[in-house]
Amino acid sequence: MSGSCVTELSLRHFRSHRRVDLSFDGRPVAIHGPNGAGKTNLIEAVSLLSPGRGLRRAGPDDLIRRPEALGWKVRATVAGHEIELGAEPGTSRAVRIDGKAAPQVALARVARVLWLVPSMDRLWIEGADGRRRFLDRAVLSLDPGHAEAVLDYEKAMRERNRLLKDMVRDAHWYDALEGRMAQAGMRVQAGRAAAVAALEEAQAGAETAFPAADLTLAPGDGGMPADADAFRAALAAGRARDMAAGRTLTGPHRSDLEAVWRSKGVSARDCSTGEQKALLISLILANARALAARVGAAPILLLDEVAAHLDARRRAALYDEIAALGCQAFMTGTGAELFEGLGARAQTLEVRETDGESEVRHDD
Repeated sequence: MSGSCVTELSLRHFRSHRRVDLSFDGRPVAIHGPNGAGKTNLIEAVSLLSPGRGLRRAGPDDLIRRPEALGWKVRATVAGHEIELGAEPGTSRAVRIDGKAAPQVALARVARVLWLVPSMDRLWIEGADGRRRFLDRAVLSLDPGHAEAVLDYEKAMRERNRLLKDMVRDAHWYDALEGRMAQAGMRVQAGRAAAVAALEEAQAGAETAFPAADLTLAPGDGGMPADADAFRAALAAGRARDMAAGRTLTGPHRSDLEAVWRSKGVSARDCSTGEQKALLISLILANARALAARVGAAPILLLDEVAAHLDARRRAALYDEIAALGCQAFMTGTGAELFEGLGARAQTLEVRETDGESEVRHDD
C-alpha cells in the first residue's frame, strides 16, 4: 500500500540549515553524515508537518538558526498540498495550507507522521510520562480528535489542582471541573485503549520476523474508574486526599503502557538495549500498518539513528518492513554503509557541516 509523501522540502534559516531545497520521489530517504552535521534537523522539519511541537518538542524560537536569529520557514509539498510553516523571533508558529492560514490540527488532514528518536530508547526504563506521550502520539495518528480530549482534560485538571493547592474546600468550585475531567478523561482513556488494541492487531501483519509485544494499558497507582459517573464520584471522594498531596491522584494522567516481549515472556524493561530498540521499532511499524489500514495510506516515518543497536539481520528486517508498507521513511545514520541493504529502494542524502553551516546533497 502506498502512502502520502513529501515531494518538495525547502528550509530557510532553520536550525543549522541556512538554505536547503530538496526533491523526493516517494522512496525511503537514507540520510547519512557525521554527528552534529544537521541530519536530525532535516527530519525535525518534516515532523513539523504534523500537529504538535515536532520530534524535539521545540518552541518556535528554538528552531531559529544562530547567530542570525532571523525568522525561519519550512515549505513542503505533501500529497499534492502546499504547506508553509514559520515564525519570526518571539512569535508563535504560523501554518498555511494551500496558501490559506490554518490551525495546526488541520495538518493531520494532509499527512500523518510517525517518528522514533534516540531519546525514546529509554522509554521502557524511565518514567510513565514518556510512555503516555508515546501512546498518545499513536492515538493522535489514528484519531486526530484525541488532542482535543487531552487538552480539555489537562486544562480542567490544572484548574482543579490550583484549587487543591489553595486549600479551597467549597464543593461548588469543584463540581463543574470534575464533571469536565470525567467526560474528557474517559475519552482519553478510551482512545488509548483503542490504540493499544489496534497496535496489537497490527503486529500480526508483519512481513518479517520483527518481535511482537503484548501490550497493556495499566491504570496507574490511582486507578481508573469504569465510566464517567464513577470517575466523577471518585474525584469528589478523593478531594481531601488530593488536597493533602496538592494534586489529582486519580485519572488517565496516571495510567501507563506496559509491554512484554511475546515470544520470550519478558517485560520490556528487563530486555537488553537492543531488544528494547527492536520492540520500539516493532510498535512504530505496527502503528504505521494500523494507520494504513484505517485511512488507506501509509504514514511518513521519521527514524533518527535507527540503525543504532540493530545488527545486520534486524536492519534488513526493518528495511523489508518499510518496503512492504510502501511508505516514505526518512532515516538517519552516521555512515552510508548502514543503508546498503536498501539498495535502489531508497534515495540517499549526505549531510556535511562546512563553516558552521549544514550542506545537503543527493548521492544518487
